[in-house]
Amino acid sequence: MKIGKIDLGVYPLFLAPMEDVTDASFRFICKEFGADVLYTEFVSSDGLTREAPKTVDKLQLYDYERPVGIQLYGHLQEAMIEAAKIAEAVGPDFIDLNFGCPVHKIVKRGAGAGMLQTPDLMIEMTRSIVQAVKCPVTVKTRLGWDEQSKIIVELAERLQGAGIAALTIHGRTRAQLYKGEADWTLIGKVKNNPRMHIPIIGNGDITGPESAKAAFDRYGVDGIMIGRASFGCPWVFRDVKHYLHTGVLLPEPSVKERVALAKKHFAKSVAVKGPRVGVLEMRRHLSCYFKGLPHFKEMRLALVTENDPLRVPELLDQIVRHYCTFAA
Repeated sequence: MKIGKIDLGVYPLFLAPMEDVTDASFRFICKEFGADVLYTEFVSSDGLTREAPKTVDKLQLYDYERPVGIQLYGHLQEAMIEAAKIAEAVGPDFIDLNFGCPVHKIVKRGAGAGMLQTPDLMIEMTRSIVQAVKCPVTVKTRLGWDEQSKIIVELAERLQGAGIAALTIHGRTRAQLYKGEADWTLIGKVKNNPRMHIPIIGNGDITGPESAKAAFDRYGVDGIMIGRASFGCPWVFRDVKHYLHTGVLLPEPSVKERVALAKKHFAKSVAVKGPRVGVLEMRRHLSCYFKGLPHFKEMRLALVTENDPLRVPELLDQIVRHYCTFAA
């Protein structure tokens, strides 16, 4: 599979862009576990054109992340074009247009999945951005607005005609949000449309190695995007790759391995964002590394309330001492 001239090989795995999750420290961890393609968090075109500091900070990329894309969202065509030019100047491998985010505050402005209600504007905006920048432009979207308007097969052809280099499809409508099951049959229909020649990346309900393999085998997609299953479990990329090549399921990481990983992630967060912000923004990750451990409530509370960057690794070490002794 290729995005423009970027050769991703066979069975590439994509880390889905997720707001407040796929920051630089989480991308670093996922890359170490084998994620082939990374994305920034959602970048607001309005915020970028206004030079809002928090938005501009999201454009920070690192060489070890490549290939990496900057994902933009917005509802105003001129702002999206300007934002794409600003993003291109940072040097991403590609720019991704978010036409799939179902969050109400984004959709109500006509951005994200709201664009599915104005497909002509979506196509016009996409074509204008493709013409405005030199790097590849990709799109992520959904099946349609609701059950009565699953327009993805026709929409995919139109987006291809607008010049995009690849298309990611989440197998739900906007109305579904993240409820119910993802419908991969329509993703497969797009992929197997003889008029389509750009890569198709499938997304939705990929929870581990077996569902990833089934998606590749049944629907013939060029790549798979993993989102929520990576949160608290970034080793999912390693596990999927191992299973795709060997048919063998790897064991779950031990408590010691999870603690070591959490400490590495925490150190990267502090290094990238500084002690105060690094500690605060790691809270959403730390306890998730230990989902399923019995009697973890007290330790979880300690992890998500501790402000001292020197104290957090000590708390993590306590998890090893407690649970390894408990298991023994």
